[in-house]
Amino acid sequence: MAIYEHIPNPRVEERKMEAPPKVEDQRGGGFNAKLGLKITTFVGTMWVAYAFTCLALVSLPGAIAKHDTVIMVAWVAQTFLQLVLLPIIIVGQNVQSKAADKRAEMTYKDAEAVLHEAREIQIHLKAQDDVLERIAAGLGHA
Repeated sequence: MAIYEHIPNPRVEERKMEAPPKVEDQRGGGFNAKLGLKITTFVGTMWVAYAFTCLALVSLPGAIAKHDTVIMVAWVAQTFLQLVLLPIIIVGQNVQSKAADKRAEMTYKDAEAVLHEAREIQIHLKAQDDVLERIAAGLGHA
C-alpha cells in the first residue's frame, strides 16, 4: 500500500519540448515585418549613428550662419537629435533585449534544475516510503 502516488504536472513534459523564448525567435510576419526588421537591424548600429552625425553636421554651418536662435533650436531638435539618437536608441534596445534573452535562458536553466531536484526528492521520498512500509510490515502494522 503506497502512502503517496506522484502525479506529474503536464507542464513538466511540455517544458522538455521547449527552449526559452528569445527575441530573435519572434521574427514571423510577412513582407512588411521582414523589411522592417532588416531596416531596424541596419539602422540600429553605431556605424549608422556615426554616419547620421556626419550627415547632421553638414547642415550645421548653414544653421549657424543664420544667427537665429529658432533655427539653431530647430537644427538641434529636428536634425541632430532625430538623426543621431534614433540609431543609438535602437542599439541600446538591442543590448537590452540580448540581456533579457540571457536572463530568460538562465531562468529557464534554473527552472530545469529545480524540476530535476524535485524529481530527485520524489525518488528519495519513494525510497523512504518503501523502507517505512517494510518496517511497518515487520512490526505487524501493515
